[in-house]
This record gives sequence, structure tokens and C-alpha cells, in this order.
Amino acid sequence: MKYENVVSGKFKSRPNRFIAHVEIDGNEEICHVMNTGRMKELLLPDAEVFLCPAKNPERKTKFDLIGVRRSDGEIINIDSIAPNKVAGEYIKTLFPGAKLVKPETFFEKSRFDFYIEDNSDKIFLEVKGVTLNIEGEARFPDAPTERGAKHLYELIEAKHKGFRACILFVIAMKSCFSFAPNSETDPKFAKALFEAYENGVEIFAVDCKVSANRIYADKPVPVSFSK
Repeated sequence: MKYENVVSGKFKSRPNRFIAHVEIDGNEEICHVMNTGRMKELLLPDAEVFLCPAKNPERKTKFDLIGVRRSDGEIINIDSIAPNKVAGEYIKTLFPGAKLVKPETFFEKSRFDFYIEDNSDKIFLEVKGVTLNIEGEARFPDAPTERGAKHLYELIEAKHKGFRACILFVIAMKSCFSFAPNSETDPKFAKALFEAYENGVEIFAVDCKVSANRIYADKPVPVSFSK
């Protein structure tokens, strides 16, 4: 996935989860934050951030905040739209026999990110983006998410009805060596993920190579339930 016309700036503040104040070329701009997660460990004062101009010139916020450079120099993509696009590019690697790929597909009253068919399986795939890195371990979520747990129980239901049910965690960085549910922040999600695993839902995690204007899936990352 590539971005066009990316500019850099300095993060100043985040009055709420939707907007941030960013200094760009000496001027302070109010920007749209493309992720409602907390990201307190990333959005630090004067951190270098990366932004795209809004496609609608009439919009009140002229830029979308899509990435941030950590103090160690690594760029983390924080665009919540990116994981699904990355997953769409990665599906042929994850499911080499895929012949049909449909985004945003309903199952009963639920809607999953992708529906996939290959020669033998009908597959539902849910995608989650990960931005939290704790000592080299990717964690999800960084804030409680009832919706996330709900998706897992819906995947269990799809599995019981004969579908292949999968969840993919797209880790929006390269510096993580494993993935685990963030049981300290959201024990309900961690419990739901383990129940999904026990019920045959397949759990995948992949890291990404990230630059200021690009993100793409790279290598699978092992999943752990030890935390």
C-alpha cells in the first residue's frame, strides 16, 4: 500500500481521539487522526509524524495523520484503514488457492472484512491492526474493545456452521518478534481470542515493512497466549 504526497511534521497535542495539533513547516495545523486507539506511547510531544493531504479540499482538517516515528527511529503506521488494504494484498500469500475474494461480506447478522473461496473451503477473515509494541511483543488491543470480542464470537459461530474462520493481526511495524492479546488492558478480548483458538478459529499475525509513504506485509509472527 502506498500513499501520495506525504509530508512530515511535529506532533504537539491530541485534544481528543479524532484530532491532533501538528506543526507543519512552522505552522500549527489541526489534523484528523486515522486511528481512535490510545497510542500514548507513540504520540509524544515533538515526535515526527507523517501526514497525507485530505482528498476533500473543503474539509476542515487539511491533513490525515497516518504514521509516527518512534524515538528509536522506527516508523509505525497508525492509519486504521491500512490493515485491511495490507490484508487484501497479503491474502494470496495466506491463502494461495484463493479464487474468490470479497471484502466486507455478511454472515447472518455479522459482517467480516473478507470472504474467500478456494478449491475446498469457504473462508471468513477478520482483520485487526496492531500498533502497540511492548518489549518486542505486539499486543492488541491498546484500549478495551467490545466490538473486537464480538467479532471473535461471530467467527466461532461461522466455524461451527462449516466455514473456515480466521483472524489476521496486521502488525504495523517490523520490530516485534511475537504477538499476544493484551490481557491487562482487555481481559475479555484475551479470553475471547483463546476461546476462538480452542474452537478452531485460525489466528495469524504478520509484521510489516513501513516507511513514510508505504506499508506492506512481510513475515508471519508467532502467536502466544502466555501474557
